[in-house]
Amino acid sequence: GIANAQKIGHVVYERVIANMPETRALQAELAKITKTYKDDIDGMKKKLDDKIKKYTAEQAQQTEDTNKQRAQEVQVDNSRIQQAEQAAYQDIQEKQNNKLVPIIGKARKAISEIAKAKQILYVLDASAGRSLLVSEGEDLYEAVKVKLGLLADAKKPTAPGQN
Repeated sequence: GIANAQKIGHVVYERVIANMPETRALQAELAKITKTYKDDIDGMKKKLDDKIKKYTAEQAQQTEDTNKQRAQEVQVDNSRIQQAEQAAYQDIQEKQNNKLVPIIGKARKAISEIAKAKQILYVLDASAGRSLLVSEGEDLYEAVKVKLGLLADAKKPTAPGQN
């Protein structure tokens, strides 16, 4: 019976993905893109706010037709801002999804190769929230860390007053 025992390993898959250099580079790239979009949209919002202030201040001196036209212009500008926000969000999501696929594939391949080399038949994801009740099997994280050149765990930000 012992000869038929099956080797089982486990790894915190989220930790592997999070510590891959490619993931960190992707996070930095997405942060840069996000900031660019935010700066552009904030500029659009400031121009609109300035326009609203100007139109509000001049409202009493303008004709009813001019005020209606200006109100419509403000609505169009507001719609453009909302569309820009939506387009930015979709672009960032698309970039993230497209660039994560090869990263995930690389991680899976490395874990598979390590399991095969160690003659492990099953590898469980030991991430938080998974139902790994006993972790007596071999933890593959260190082997994956070496194979993929994983970075150190990122420090989690702490709330003020916590250590």
